[in-house]
Amino acid sequence: MADQRKVYHVNKRAEDSKWTIKFAGGEKVIKLCNTKEEAVAYANKLAENQGGVVLVHASKGVNKGKIQKQ
Repeated sequence: MADQRKVYHVNKRAEDSKWTIKFAGGEKVIKLCNTKEEAVAYANKLAENQGGVVLVHASKGVNKGKIQKQ
């Protein structure tokens, strides 16, 4: 049986430096946040309630663009 957990992606939007939360494969933003911490906290709450996982995209440094599982 396939893993049916919801996957939430947290990443920084280039045009305005806001942090977005989206479903994996989705284009619509679930929530827009001013800080990474706020976005990760909200995504973690969603994942906890929905039995999902959160993947955070690094926004700078040597890991820019890489995904870190929360």
